[in-house]
Amino acid sequence: MSAVLDPQQQQAYQDARTKAEREARKLDKRLCRLVGQAVTDFNMIEAGDKVMVCLSGGKDSYGMLDILLKLQARAPVPFELIAVNLDQKQPGFPQDVLPNYLRGLGVPFHIEEQDTYSIVKRVVPEGKTTCGLCSRLRRGILYRVADELGATKVALGHHRDDILQTFFLNMFFGGKLKSMPPKLVSDDGRHVVIRPLAYVPEKELVAWAAHRGFPIIPCNLCGSQENLQRQVVGDMLRDWERKHPGRVENMFNALQNVAPSHLLDGTLHDFRGLKPTGVPDADGDTAFDPPSFPAPTATVRIVQA
Repeated sequence: MSAVLDPQQQQAYQDARTKAEREARKLDKRLCRLVGQAVTDFNMIEAGDKVMVCLSGGKDSYGMLDILLKLQARAPVPFELIAVNLDQKQPGFPQDVLPNYLRGLGVPFHIEEQDTYSIVKRVVPEGKTTCGLCSRLRRGILYRVADELGATKVALGHHRDDILQTFFLNMFFGGKLKSMPPKLVSDDGRHVVIRPLAYVPEKELVAWAAHRGFPIIPCNLCGSQENLQRQVVGDMLRDWERKHPGRVENMFNALQNVAPSHLLDGTLHDFRGLKPTGVPDADGDTAFDPPSFPAPTATVRIVQA
């Protein structure tokens, strides 16, 4: 038997529902704005493009497809979307979830079936992480599928936090200042990869997935250990954001505001050939600029003992 709410409870319920709907509308607008800004800033999608949206069944790729569909409906230039999922034959993978979801949306899609799971399990020693090999195999298959489908862009669901985590992983463990670019050409020179979620914080994708009720497919069906280094770095960033709100956003902004002359890479800046030019360099950095003249007059007060 369902409980009957008194008028005060009904009003509280209605107020909560109204607030949730208002927050969802704000989040919708913010996500569309952030993705639209990234697409514009990096010229990710052009007129006539056929964008292959790589759909894993996780919150990020669901969110990416959802937002790109909204942008497609209002974009000033026409482009196509086709969702692609790679069924890697992992144990327990629910084969009907994505096709049913995509048919319900009316989105063109392709499911590619390739048993990379058996290859990885055969090649990688027991107890070792399988993520590296699995990722390389998956990437090669997706590039082939892009060719077969005539896709001009390959869209991946990496978000702002993924980009920052990759930056710190490369710095801590690879000795490189390197991250995930929002747009790149593949090593073979044949494919353009884009990351439309480059400006989107992960927590907003979590909230959007909960609001939309996406049918999430677990990412650990292969039984591989979670990438512990990435998890540690992710925890570090989340802890920083809790203790120092705005720090993560500042670090992400720094990736877009690089001063090669103030780092140590001689391939990016000719340190060996530096000579005085006699011309001021308006680089915005005043740390090593000479003081302004005439110097301000100092006022000295002598206090009698």
